Amino acid sequence: MSKRILIVDDDEKIAKLIEIYLTNEGYDVLKAEDGLRALEITEQDEVDLVILDVMLPGLDGISVCMKIRESQTTPILMLSARDGDMDKITGLMTGADDYMVKPFNPLELVARVKSLLRRSSYAAQPAGSPQTSQEHIIKIASLSIDKETHSATVDGNPLKLTPIEFGILYLLASHPGRVFGSEEIFELIWKDKYLDSSNSVTVHISRLRDKLEKEMDGEKLIRTVWGVGYKLES
Repeated sequence: MSKRILIVDDDEKIAKLIEIYLTNEGYDVLKAEDGLRALEITEQDEVDLVILDVMLPGLDGISVCMKIRESQTTPILMLSARDGDMDKITGLMTGADDYMVKPFNPLELVARVKSLLRRSSYAAQPAGSPQTSQEHIIKIASLSIDKETHSATVDGNPLKLTPIEFGILYLLASHPGRVFGSEEIFELIWKDKYLDSSNSVTVHISRLRDKLEKEMDGEKLIRTVWGVGYKLES
């Protein structure tokens, strides 16, 4: 079954350009010209990925992203005409999985879409699948990480993570005590070459750390090794 992608952009030419490249790759495409319509679609239809412009009439892309993240972990690729570190950090802190600046290369956008879909493709275990073997589960304190179902729980309560957040958590938990640099994390999780994207890693680590500490009564599992990278304490 073809993956369904929602394009949210009020620029008709850009939306059409993206649609052409995605349909050529075999994806089903939905489009919305404003934030409210985008939220209606994500609530009513099953969407596998959202391409979301920051500047939208009415409800802006940042607000749309935050609203989607209240109930869904659907991958979100944000687009913006502004190329500043604070813009990128703001977009990622609201829950976006990746960020591109306009004007962009359509082929690079397609590559980013494929990468995000690959990481989220095994997020849900199919109904009727056999119970997950314990060998696929990592347990650290009250945290349990299940590779098979792409899920994590704290004391049995689900931890709502985006595909990238889960990927980072599983990577660190699979090698407790080992320090991973930003460049290594980026290339392992994003499946792309590291191009001065340390802010992306830093922001996702920060979001992941906040979620863990909130659910684990302030317990700090992820440590920063200054000037080197990050590690997860066992």
